[in-house]
Amino acid sequence: MKLQDSHAHIYLEQFDEDLADVVERAQEVGLDKIYMPNIDHTSIDRMLETSEKYPGFCIPMMGLHPCSVDKKFEKELYLVEEWLAKSDQFVAVGEIGTDLYWDKTHFEQQKEAFRIQSDLAIQYDLPIVIHCRESLDENIALVEEFYDKGLKGVFHCFSGSIEQARKIIELGFYLGIGGVATFKNGGLVELLPEIPMESIVLETDSPYLAPTPLRGKRNEPSFIKHIAEKIAVAKNLDVEKIGEIAAQNTATLFKAN
Repeated sequence: MKLQDSHAHIYLEQFDEDLADVVERAQEVGLDKIYMPNIDHTSIDRMLETSEKYPGFCIPMMGLHPCSVDKKFEKELYLVEEWLAKSDQFVAVGEIGTDLYWDKTHFEQQKEAFRIQSDLAIQYDLPIVIHCRESLDENIALVEEFYDKGLKGVFHCFSGSIEQARKIIELGFYLGIGGVATFKNGGLVELLPEIPMESIVLETDSPYLAPTPLRGKRNEPSFIKHIAEKIAVAKNLDVEKIGEIAAQNTATLFKAN
């Protein structure tokens, strides 16, 4: 089965002891690419080291995560812009977005950081990867501001309503479907038959959000097979077909065709 993980943080310390095994297990289930979103200045070296260790397999992005946005976020964004200007190895601006789950203190700064990074994405002709925990409508509104500028990307870890899914698709964005789709009370299983497969990319968000039946464990890219299987059942399609379409969508999203 052909698979791609559109969102995984396998450069984090949770993988320090067994990264080689994690990569081997990912390849054994059919993964041929793992896309890695950045977090902030503290994660860049680790991410790039992982990319260099597994060239063509672990692919980096560059961006500032909303949970790392504070009053001094401009310094972080200067670094993001610096990296985008000096290297063409980054396939997306991400992980960007807003987060109203952990802390609402810097929401205005998060929105400003989103707009600045979206402008950078347009400048460098890159998609964006959006984090939107407890702030899906707010992120949809932000994307709408850029609709006429041709901004593209993916709403990572989608867990919204069918109405929200349709809005996102109308804006030309993909939906990142991960472990939540396998959760008993995740609310996604009922929506999957109504979401066109052409708008879906698969993701794990490793090391977070491990899918059922591995919920509670450290997530890793090989677990993506459980997500593909769940979607296959929901859509009454062959699991190999799910993997194939989602992998093609991921390649299109990151312009890897």
